[in-house]
Amino acid sequence: MAARLTRAIVLWCPDWPIIAATRAEECPVSTDVPLALVDHGLIFACSRAARAEGVQRGLTVREAQYRCTTLTLLPYDPVQDARAFEPVISTVEEITPGVQLLRPGTCAIRARGPSRYYGGEAEAAAALINRLAALGIPDVRVGVADGPFAAEQAARATRPARAARATQDMTLSDAVRIVPPGASPGFLAPLPITLVVDARLSTLLHRLGVHSLGDFAALPALDVRRRFGPEGAQAHEKASGLDSRSVVARVPPKLRDLLIEFEPALDRVDQVTFAIRASAEQFIDGLTQARLVCTAVQIEVRTESGEISLRSWLHPRWFSAADVVDRVRWQLQGGGTIDAGLRSGIVKVHIMPERVDSTSHHEQGLWGSGPDERIHHGLTRVQSMLGHQGVLTAVIGGGRMLADRQILVPWGDEVPGSASALPRAQAQPWPGSMPGLPPTTVFQDRPPIALITAAGEPVDVDERGLLTELPDRFSPTNRPGDLRPVEAWAGPWPVVERWWDAACGRTVHRFQVVDADGDAWLLALEDHEWKAEARYD
Repeated sequence: MAARLTRAIVLWCPDWPIIAATRAEECPVSTDVPLALVDHGLIFACSRAARAEGVQRGLTVREAQYRCTTLTLLPYDPVQDARAFEPVISTVEEITPGVQLLRPGTCAIRARGPSRYYGGEAEAAAALINRLAALGIPDVRVGVADGPFAAEQAARATRPARAARATQDMTLSDAVRIVPPGASPGFLAPLPITLVVDARLSTLLHRLGVHSLGDFAALPALDVRRRFGPEGAQAHEKASGLDSRSVVARVPPKLRDLLIEFEPALDRVDQVTFAIRASAEQFIDGLTQARLVCTAVQIEVRTESGEISLRSWLHPRWFSAADVVDRVRWQLQGGGTIDAGLRSGIVKVHIMPERVDSTSHHEQGLWGSGPDERIHHGLTRVQSMLGHQGVLTAVIGGGRMLADRQILVPWGDEVPGSASALPRAQAQPWPGSMPGLPPTTVFQDRPPIALITAAGEPVDVDERGLLTELPDRFSPTNRPGDLRPVEAWAGPWPVVERWWDAACGRTVHRFQVVDADGDAWLLALEDHEWKAEARYD
């Protein structure tokens, strides 16, 4: 079994999501202040200063802010995380080939080649630390062991390097942990079982008295496979220090970016779009020859005064050369969520394919693809004339009020948030939300209306949630001359939000009426004022 083990070097950059976020040009803070990244309402990563205040990964935003009142919150961007680590991988590949990216912030290398070239594993680790220190990464940890799993745990068992890093005499710092060959099982034995199994299996093993990797490794391998299946057998192999996985070197992606520089600077939008048209066609032709289509691009525009406009654009199908030119023009013109603050000449346009896919996944079907193609070209044409916000598509989200559930997204863009967040929001219970089919017309700005009794007095709701008087007439325009008889009504139904918060809590009573013309309305009473929330057409 030992012959199959691969001696591996794992390089780990602690708190890499925080480093990537603070290195972004739009980030206003540094790693020295309490900072946390939020993903799906939970803390995904936090800085060392935030951890000193009690902030931890997995906390809710409210709990994290309670523990650290000066905490700065930023959204977690996995694309930015991976993009920022690309220069690190390229730098490591300059001094040793065969690098495997495990995740942004962590990579693995076969130890045999670097150790022979630099004269030993300690010397190879010192060379990696020195090279990345020159790149501006202050904290780098290196672990060397049998197999990538043990090497990664060795890297995570290190401490921050001392000020005197590994020098030319190759003195090891605290940032390097080398596990001798054959000693990985003993090194892994005291580590917790949660490193190799999920939460469900971890709970079961804890009930069986298995708390560490050593306890798990002591179980017979055949019994583990029979009881827990292939996943359990693979976890048992890791816990035993017999990780048979080899380091698979990545194939560096071919650079397909399009960089266009202007000298002298161009100060008109039409000049810029005309100048990039031929280059955009070459950019798309290069992707086509590689049998790739681009579904997301990032466009960076720089001005001669140093201003930067950076935006990611998505496409419902794939980008053509004209689509790329349109996105550059929209970004220069600005609109909606795009900051158009470019008040000087354009000196550079950088177009980066952010998401590519094989053309085989986007082939046209034999039947039924014509109408979709016409709709796509029609909407894209209208969008090119009206601007990015000119064509919107409706998506149903989560919420109690109908206006909260109505999400309008520009044609070609993704819904705000991740793909899994929207179904999760739709599936929430949302007590007080309207059941059944929603109304056709939802008013974003709810217009005031009048609902009065037969005596002309306004209808209200008492403290028990009951009507003070029966409704008799209704005016959708809130004008005395536009009163209509109420033919039918139902309600009220209370919607109580944040009842525990006196400053932000609110109570809304919803009410349905049908007027003499047969039109059905959904009304909302808040602070003793009636407003129209929606109309059933």
